[in-house]
Amino acid sequence: MRFRNIVRVFAAALLLAAAGPALAQPQITIALGSEPTTLDPQIREDGSERAVNDNVYETLMARDRDGKLVPGLVAEPPRLVDATTWEVKLRRGIKFHDGSPLDAAAVVHSIQRVIDPKLKSEQASFFSTIAGATKVDDLTVRIRTNGPDPIMAARLYWLKIMSPAHAASKQVGAAPMGTGPYRFVGWNRGRDIVLQANPDYWGEKPKIAKVTYRFVSEPGTRLAGLMAGEFDLITNLLPEFTGRVPKAAHVQGLEHPIVILNADGGITKDARVRRALNLAVDKEALAEGLFEGRAKVSTGQLLSPSHFGYDEKLAGYPYDPAQAKKLLAEAGAAGKTIQLVGTSGRWLKDREVVEAVAAYWQAVGMKVDVKIFEFGEYLNRLFDRNTRADAIFVVNSNEMMDADRSLSAYYKPGGVGASNNDAKLTQLIDGARTEVDAGKRKAMYNEAVRHARDNAYFVWLLNIEDVYGLSKRLEWTPRVDAKMLVREMAVK
Repeated sequence: MRFRNIVRVFAAALLLAAAGPALAQPQITIALGSEPTTLDPQIREDGSERAVNDNVYETLMARDRDGKLVPGLVAEPPRLVDATTWEVKLRRGIKFHDGSPLDAAAVVHSIQRVIDPKLKSEQASFFSTIAGATKVDDLTVRIRTNGPDPIMAARLYWLKIMSPAHAASKQVGAAPMGTGPYRFVGWNRGRDIVLQANPDYWGEKPKIAKVTYRFVSEPGTRLAGLMAGEFDLITNLLPEFTGRVPKAAHVQGLEHPIVILNADGGITKDARVRRALNLAVDKEALAEGLFEGRAKVSTGQLLSPSHFGYDEKLAGYPYDPAQAKKLLAEAGAAGKTIQLVGTSGRWLKDREVVEAVAAYWQAVGMKVDVKIFEFGEYLNRLFDRNTRADAIFVVNSNEMMDADRSLSAYYKPGGVGASNNDAKLTQLIDGARTEVDAGKRKAMYNEAVRHARDNAYFVWLLNIEDVYGLSKRLEWTPRVDAKMLVREMAVK
């Protein structure tokens, strides 16, 4: 009897061995350019945080691969009750990873939390029209706005819904807990974050059982890891290596590298200096030389053609170093020092772009003090007006696909990335936010971006493609909104 049991066990082991990969749980490893500064989904503007949390938390509205808005946690799109009230109805039976129900109380708490000034959320500009929310019943919420809001559905695409108990816990920034297709397993600081498929997920079950996110700031190291089979997906693949990796994927993205110029003080307070800094940079050379043609020259606005409010007639600053030198001389800025702040590894060729811009500015007679900071410290300097440098490099993306997001955050005085006190911009942006006539609203945004272009509040550079490197076994198509949703991936 004992012998027969041993035989059965041995036979089962042989069958499992023969089955091999067919019975294995598929796992993948994704290399990110920086480590998340937090895993609280509402407090920072951090792309690496989103890369992880987009798989753990969910939003009321979602987008398909092509960017079309579709219901997410809601059963149907939000309904306008009156000019300043929207109503949303939740799907039934959805639970957070701890088993607690997704209900109206969780949605109300999530909204009230993110708009609370005490949170000091860097995402505040996404929700600038929302005044509050109230529970109608367990599955119904009404959202109040401080004026008509024609893009509420897009705002709800960005709002991640949190459990009230978890949001109040000490683990909120270290151990995410949502309703999504993946559950948090662990965060090995400085090395990796691990997620596991949620077996109780309410939607289509993911095909990948486990995903590990590694933090690798150097593009060459990410590339080497992909080539060695260590990684299945790397972000910000260097364009010159797209033909050498096992597989490359790209899509015309929403990312716009710019340099914010401080119009409130310092050497860049003079509009002539700001215009000169724009004229000094050869954007065509950056697009072709640094990005191998996988970028388009900016048209002088922080918007893509797919964004509502994009001005089709606007043109960027030409490359004119002679005129740049003339303006600097007129402003008495020739030979003066300008500080340029950047980071390395977060965005495609971020350090290289900063260094190239610095070289162009030096070529027209400026002295450039380049400061490259670790990403967390860089964010502090980007979003703290008290430490704002003369010039700070940033790559902005606007997945809401509406001008309100970019203009409220970077153009409007008081926005998290703005460096001006232009009352006209405030008037135009605030007016457009509550204008329900689409034609009038677009005209306001067009006027705002033209006004900002003429005053050179930024150095507009490029609109770059999102470029990824994939292992041979990974199947995935990039999305227009740049989200890396693991539930849309598979291995073969």
